[in-house]
Amino acid sequence: MLKSEDVRAVAPALEMYGQKFLVDDLWKRAGLSARNRSIVTVAALIARNQTVELSRYLALALDVGVKPAEISEIVTHLAFYTGWSNATSAISALSEVFKSRNIGADQLPPASGPQLPLDEAAETERATRVGEQFGQITPSLVQYTTDALFRDLWLRPDLAPRDRSLVTVSALIATGQVAQITYHLNRAMDNGLTRAEAGEVLGHLAFYAGWPNAFSAAPVFKDVIEKRPR
Repeated sequence: MLKSEDVRAVAPALEMYGQKFLVDDLWKRAGLSARNRSIVTVAALIARNQTVELSRYLALALDVGVKPAEISEIVTHLAFYTGWSNATSAISALSEVFKSRNIGADQLPPASGPQLPLDEAAETERATRVGEQFGQITPSLVQYTTDALFRDLWLRPDLAPRDRSLVTVSALIATGQVAQITYHLNRAMDNGLTRAEAGEVLGHLAFYAGWPNAFSAAPVFKDVIEKRPR
């Protein structure tokens, strides 16, 4: 884990900006709670396979109220949305943090069990639309999207739908996947993410995923927010 003095010894301006804008400002902004900022940051680091600071931010997430079961679900969720290897690359850092805090299997979600209720009408509409668009081209993708994601992963109860949406939107921004943001940002806001929180997610991720990724997503956010009823 990098220390401030290590950064300062190589790039004093970087250390100064980190203290001035991240520590003294960004993480203290009221528009997004420290818990939510931790979820956004962890999601972005895993999505971008940036593990150098992951242990630090996993520990911070636990300190501000993210439960071990929720972190476990975040990693599992991101295997589907950013690729299996990105998720497994995070396991070493997560294992280290869990061991240091004596977090065992009794605090983690089971591999399978009771699920959240499914909105059958909404899921049928989604599955029909996707099937009509892509079923002839890639039936496997359509089938796995239904079976693995929307009738399984999204119904796992140990990560609230709003937080699961927050993880997904953060990962999409962090990896520049703007084409998928419209659907998932609308879903996030249906699940309780507010307009103000959505805007703060973009400002936060400018630091953790870079200004180009944040600004590439900004027009999509603007379009979604302006089209939603107030």
